[in-house]
Amino acid sequence: MSMKPARLWEIAVTVAPEAEDATVALLEKIFETTPSAYSDLELGTTRVSVFLPARAAWNQASEKALATGLARMRGCGLAVGPGEISFKSIRPQDWAESWKRHFKPISIGSKLLIKPSWSRRRPRAGQALVVLDPGLSFGTGQHPTTLFCLQQLARRRRPGTRQSFLDAGTGSGILAIAAAKLGYQSVQAFDFDPEAVLVARTNAASNSVAKMISINRRELTRLPVKTKAQFDVICANLIFDLLISESSKLINRLKPDGTLVLAGILATQFERVRAHFEAAGLQLMSQRTQKEWRSGAFRIARHGDVRK
Repeated sequence: MSMKPARLWEIAVTVAPEAEDATVALLEKIFETTPSAYSDLELGTTRVSVFLPARAAWNQASEKALATGLARMRGCGLAVGPGEISFKSIRPQDWAESWKRHFKPISIGSKLLIKPSWSRRRPRAGQALVVLDPGLSFGTGQHPTTLFCLQQLARRRRPGTRQSFLDAGTGSGILAIAAAKLGYQSVQAFDFDPEAVLVARTNAASNSVAKMISINRRELTRLPVKTKAQFDVICANLIFDLLISESSKLINRLKPDGTLVLAGILATQFERVRAHFEAAGLQLMSQRTQKEWRSGAFRIARHGDVRK
């Protein structure tokens, strides 16, 4: 069992609500973790934060990158608002309690319900249940990119058939756990962050699917290009440049009639990702834009394909 950190370090930026998405993307790029955002309706501001276990992440280079990013946002005409940056130490239990005000149950159609442990909501008949509390690792279903992946998992599940699933960059393990709950078999997941792997395994155990999922520490950049292991559905919720640079590894792990779900992409970056994967022989089947994020589901192009 892993030890919880004695303290966490919060790096936060207070901005105008219209600057929330751009600030989330900026913090995510600098600190390589998914931020949270809390809105204060009375003050008309949004506080975007990342929570880190190591103080060393806040240094002269990261502080400069954050200030430069905010200045660039202003230069593009975005109403950033206060743009106040803060850095402080907090107790993990205080951080966890703050999430309870913001993390609500999520229904993925009639097939899946995701809720925190403190929620009393019950799944409807036939609805698979995932119980997941917020943690340091990415993935509670609240973020638009994670939500799209969950929707695709539910949509692509064919009852009565055996389908395999690969979660590239598992974070909290939410997608792998949901896949197992939906009836996918041969569910595999990996992440480069050892803490994320421990969290994902713990979450899988608490949802009684630990024996159904293989969760390992791996880096996509170090995986072999060629492999015999192929999957019916692959979710890669990663930064867009990694999706592009490692595209051949993802495509080679996709079955000929499988679905590759790509997320973690800003809307302004999506066309570049789309063009790259279409040039590699894939075809976009569906896409969704929410806030400033756009995600897409692809399959290997076949003659006569029609997008939907």
